Amino acid sequence: MPETCLQDFPPLRKTKVSVLQFNIGRLCNQACKHCHVDSSPKRSGAEDNASAELIDEVLQFLAENVEIRTLDITGGAPELNPSFRRLVEGARAMDREVLVRHNLTVQGEPGQADLPQFFREHQVQLFCSLPCYLEDNVDLQRGNGVFQKSIEALQILNAAGFGVEQDAVLNLVYNPVGATLPPAQETLEPAYREQLMERFGITFHHLLTITNQPIHRFEDALHRANGYEAYLDLLRENYNPATLASVMCRDAVSLRWDGRLFDCDFNLVKGLAMENAQGAAMTLADLTASTQVASLKGQSIAVDDHCFACTAGAGSSCGGALVV
Repeated sequence: MPETCLQDFPPLRKTKVSVLQFNIGRLCNQACKHCHVDSSPKRSGAEDNASAELIDEVLQFLAENVEIRTLDITGGAPELNPSFRRLVEGARAMDREVLVRHNLTVQGEPGQADLPQFFREHQVQLFCSLPCYLEDNVDLQRGNGVFQKSIEALQILNAAGFGVEQDAVLNLVYNPVGATLPPAQETLEPAYREQLMERFGITFHHLLTITNQPIHRFEDALHRANGYEAYLDLLRENYNPATLASVMCRDAVSLRWDGRLFDCDFNLVKGLAMENAQGAAMTLADLTASTQVASLKGQSIAVDDHCFACTAGAGSSCGGALVV
């Protein structure tokens, strides 16, 4: 077996934790075929979405833990949580960097048309899903009509300064339609720039490539096509140890809508919780003291087969490719 092809993922440990990624819930106005969170419009119950009380707890946590400099808000469509805007406003008031995983089409939902202005007012950094610059590919993965709605939403964001001004960050996110690795980020980005500018007059800051995770809907699709094992083999065969230094689970913790903590958003949906000293699933309440956040440095990270998706080829994280 080649040195770069592993059967078991190597051990990982935390570095200094400075990022809190918060999955605020699985409610979404889309039901994408690749979604590892299994989000959809049907996920409106309390069991799938963060409560107002948990939002209060997060804001208190940020106030007490100054070393957490970045709040990365994801979902679902996080904007659909009733406490989303209060969370953003509170974090920005504490001078935290706020990132939002924005699916673009949520701007068309009732009460959300002013999102671009809200984001600009609070200097939110946007990470927007656009898995291709071709309509058929986007609609195949994300649903009929999503491409056109996404283009219109991007044009509105550009008009608000996003992707145009340096202080209004607009990043686009690409992921493959099928069971392949993403192409090189640095070669795909110029193609996106050319196509989106020439056809729609759209500009953006960066393109980020993310590998599809073999979890939930994409895993189900792989099994239906009898391609699950082949995809895992593809990930293992392309394992790149140079990516290990930059995987986001090392300097981040992920908070689930029920208050439990995980090493990353992928462990979050697989239920691989971080554990406290008593061996119980760790919650945000376990990290109320800054000394406890600091003590996470060196802690073991839970790993499994899906970790190969983050470390195959150029690597993949919520911030795109890990090596060039």
